[in-house]
Amino acid sequence: MIKSMTGFGRGEYSDGKRNVTAEIRTVNHRYSDINVKMPKRYSFAEEGIKNIVRNKIRRGKAEVSIIVENLTEEDLTVKLNELVAKQYIDNLKELKTLYGLDGEIDIRLVSSMPDVMKAVPDVENEDEVAEVIGKAVMAATDNLDKMRAAEGAKLADDLLMRGELIRGIVKKIETRAPMVVKDYTEKLYNRIRELTDGAVEVPDDRILMEAAVFADKSNITEELVRLDSHMMQLGNILSSGDGPVGKKLDFLVQEMNREANTIGAKSNDLKITSLMLETKSEIEKIREQVQNIE
Repeated sequence: MIKSMTGFGRGEYSDGKRNVTAEIRTVNHRYSDINVKMPKRYSFAEEGIKNIVRNKIRRGKAEVSIIVENLTEEDLTVKLNELVAKQYIDNLKELKTLYGLDGEIDIRLVSSMPDVMKAVPDVENEDEVAEVIGKAVMAATDNLDKMRAAEGAKLADDLLMRGELIRGIVKKIETRAPMVVKDYTEKLYNRIRELTDGAVEVPDDRILMEAAVFADKSNITEELVRLDSHMMQLGNILSSGDGPVGKKLDFLVQEMNREANTIGAKSNDLKITSLMLETKSEIEKIREQVQNIE
């Protein structure tokens, strides 16, 4: 199945203690690059998240966002910071003595001071939390995969259409190519007659020899066969759906361009040159589309 490298997926999961929301955005990239954004307290789950995403995404850049909403107090512990409390008490006593102030230093006053009592995250069961996060991520990757597959199917249809269009152009060139040598031979005859004003008999064997040399230099049969073969390979790759094919298509497009450039350089014919410009335009569109395929 052909898949696009761009897409978005969202997944949610709750175990009754916490709600987890996972969002994944993917864009084009030559390799696999996965970045995870989530609270530091859950960093123990990062490698597991990346492994889940890697199972679905072989190529492309993925941004994974994790949001965890705690529904109970099991993951929180309120702790007393004794050192901070002692410093507050000692300083308050000193303040009272220095300035002769009235009033008692009681628990209400001390406990209300900043950082004396603090709610500290305390994840007791990391495996349990990692499992909940993992299920949300799996749901997100499933939704992402559906979107990437749907976009990939559209890309495949477009590429197949352009491949057939190029094959049609190749057939036109194959029809035109034999006429190029004939036109060259006639032009050569006419040019010699024009230069000699008909006073010299044009030697047929010499003309035919020049035409043969020209035919050999401008022969594009092999290039046309290879270009048509590349289009057939394009169709086979897109139809097979055998895992990620983006890199294969990258290489194939390079070969397409190589043959197109050679044909354009050797043709020596305005009509073929015009047809090759159309071909190169379509190959460029194929190249642009291939950049989006995993």
